[in-house]
Amino acid sequence: MKYTGKVLALGDHIDTDAIIPARFLISTDPAELGRHCMEGYDPNWLDKVTPGASVMVAGRNFGCGSSREHAPVAIVGAGIAVVIAHSFARIFYRNAFNMGLVPIEIGDAVSEFREGQEIEVNVDEGNITNTSTGKAIVFPPLPAGMRAILDAGGLAEFVRKRLAR
Repeated sequence: MKYTGKVLALGDHIDTDAIIPARFLISTDPAELGRHCMEGYDPNWLDKVTPGASVMVAGRNFGCGSSREHAPVAIVGAGIAVVIAHSFARIFYRNAFNMGLVPIEIGDAVSEFREGQEIEVNVDEGNITNTSTGKAIVFPPLPAGMRAILDAGGLAEFVRKRLAR
């Protein structure tokens, strides 16, 4: 899996209420949730997103707060396939895989990225290249089981495909 895009930089402790405010939880439709992604953080945040060509880069404890699965669904619905962070809240990290969102944890190396920089993420090889600066970051490869869930498009699709066999 390879992804390229512009960095959308976020700070520390971005909670699930910032990612998708509770008033929008009446829907489970990714497109509908995506239209309100990050509205609790910045009502105009979506103006910076280029679907399929944006990568979220966050600080510490991304996705803290409630365990709602709507948060990673909203990010995917906004057209973002990858979130790179210093660290993730554990329940968000697992929910991201389940919903088909790629979460990559890189610790302090997150400080290498700035808003608007172009990056390339190679999940298979475990590296991120900041094409704006030439700097490369290496991260541990995702476990095979988690990759299989992502390759299927999330846990529900993974289970459907396994049951169909």
